[in-house]
Amino acid sequence: MFHFGTRSCTVSRMSSSDVGFWKIATEAPDRVAVIEPDGTEIRAGALLARANQLVHGLRALGLKAGDCVATVLDNSAAMIETFLAAHQAGWYITPINWHLTAPEIAYILDDCDAAAVISSPKAAGVVEEACAQIDFPAAARFVGTEALREAQPSTLPDKRSAGASMTYTSGTTGKPKGVRRPLVPAPPEVVATQQALFLMLFGIRAGSPGVHYVGAPLYHTAVLNFATNHLHLGHTLVLVDKWEPENMLQAIAKYRVTSSHMVPTQFNRLLKLPDDVRARYDVSSLSHVIHSAAPCPVDTKKKMLAWWGPCIYEYYAASEGGGTACTPQEWLAKPGTVGKPWPISQIRVLDDAHQPVPAGTVGTVWIKMGDHKFEYHRDAAKTGDAWREGFFTVGDAGYLDEDGFLFLCDRKADMIISGGVNIYPAEIEAVLLSHPDVADVAVFGIPDEDWGEQVKAVVQPAHGSSDALASALGAYAAERLAKYKLPKSIDFVAEMPRDPNGKLYKRKLRDPYWAGRDRAI
Repeated sequence: MFHFGTRSCTVSRMSSSDVGFWKIATEAPDRVAVIEPDGTEIRAGALLARANQLVHGLRALGLKAGDCVATVLDNSAAMIETFLAAHQAGWYITPINWHLTAPEIAYILDDCDAAAVISSPKAAGVVEEACAQIDFPAAARFVGTEALREAQPSTLPDKRSAGASMTYTSGTTGKPKGVRRPLVPAPPEVVATQQALFLMLFGIRAGSPGVHYVGAPLYHTAVLNFATNHLHLGHTLVLVDKWEPENMLQAIAKYRVTSSHMVPTQFNRLLKLPDDVRARYDVSSLSHVIHSAAPCPVDTKKKMLAWWGPCIYEYYAASEGGGTACTPQEWLAKPGTVGKPWPISQIRVLDDAHQPVPAGTVGTVWIKMGDHKFEYHRDAAKTGDAWREGFFTVGDAGYLDEDGFLFLCDRKADMIISGGVNIYPAEIEAVLLSHPDVADVAVFGIPDEDWGEQVKAVVQPAHGSSDALASALGAYAAERLAKYKLPKSIDFVAEMPRDPNGKLYKRKLRDPYWAGRDRAI
C-alpha cells in the first residue's frame, strides 16, 4: 500500500496484465488511441501495427538493443509510434526540439550516438543541414516513419525488451546534456506498468476511461511521459501542434477531456481570456489537470481552482527524476506548496556547506528517488556535482515547512544577490503578473557597481506599453513587495522568449547585460 498525503493507492493488486498499450491494443484494437492535430483518429490496433513495423524496419538497418533513435518530430502519431517501438525493442529514444538550429541538432545527434534519426517534413531541411555537419549517414535519415514501415510485418517483434528515453537538459548553462539511465532487463509490459502507475499518485486509476489533452510539444520529457503513461492506461491522446488558450477550451468541451499536463504560463494565458469566452465552454469533464515546470503564482492557482474546481494537481520533478506531489486540497491548506515527497522519494534542503537547514530556511533542494540513478551522458564532472550521498540536485532553491511540505523559491542560478541579500525573481514575477495589464513578465539581476546586482523586470504588456504603465507597475509592486525587491527599471517587449511549452529563455534577456562580466551564481 502506498500512502501519499491524503491518498492511498493499492499497487499490489495490479500487475502487467492490468495496464500497458500492447495488451490494450490487442484486446480492443478499434478503440481510438490518438487524435492528431488535424482530427485524424488512429485506432489502437493500427498504432500497434505501425510501432511493430517500425521495430522491424529499424532492425533491418542493423539497430540492436542499447542503440539510440533520435526524433525531430512534431506532435503526431509518428512520435508516439516511435516511442512505442523504442520502448519494446530495448533502444533509447532521444526527442529533439524541432525549434533548434542545425548546429544545435547536430550536437545532440552526435552526442547521443544516434543510430537513426526520424524527422517531420517541416523539420527535414534543418535536420539535413545538421546531418551534413557531422557526416551522419544518409541511409539512417528518415522523414516520417512511412519508408521504415513499408513492406514490414505488423506482427509483434521477437526479443522484446524495455527501452528508455534519454532526453536532453535545456542547457541553461553550457551545452545540453543527455540524462541517461541504465536499461532495465525486463519485458516492456513490466516497465510500462511501473511508469503508468506513477499516475496513481494523483488518483488516476487503471481501467478508468479517459481523454488526455497534449497541449505542449512531445519533445519535452514530462509531456511525453504523461502522454504515454495515459496511453498505457487505455486513455485517448488528443494532440495539438500549437497551444492556444481558447482552442484548449474548445477541445476540452468537444472531446470531454479528463486530464492534461500544463505549466503556469498556460494558466496565466487562460485567465487573460475575456469572461464571456471562458464561460462559453464546458470544462466539467476535467478530473486531473497536473502542472509543474515552474513555481505557480498563488493568485493564479487560486483563480484556476475557482474556475475549474478541485482538479488541479501539482508536482515537482525534473528530467533527472523527482520529487513531490500535491493534491488540490493540500495546496488550499498550504498555498504555494509543491507538496510532500513521493512514496519512493526523500527531500533534503541543504546550505552551501551541504548541511541540513531548519524548517522554513531556504537552501538547495536535494532529491532521492529510491535506488534511481542517472548520469549526464559523457559528462562525469557534471554527474558528480549533481549527486551527494545518494541524493541529486538540479539547483533549485526552496524550503521545507514544519510539516514536511516543500516550497520552491526559484532556480538557484536565477537568484539575484543585491548587497549580499538573496532575492528570488519568482516572487516578484508573481506580483507583477497579477496586474491586469501584464500578459507576461521576467525578472532577473543585472550588474550594479554598488550593490553587485539590481533587479530588472521585462514585461510583455496585455494592451500596449507606455511610461504610464511602467509607473503604475512600480506603484503596484511597491504596495506588495519590500523595497529591496522592487525592480529598479522596467522594460517592455512585444513577446517574451518562451518555447511552446511555456519555458522562459531568461538567458536571452539577461545575458546581454552581463557580456564581458562574470555572475557570482
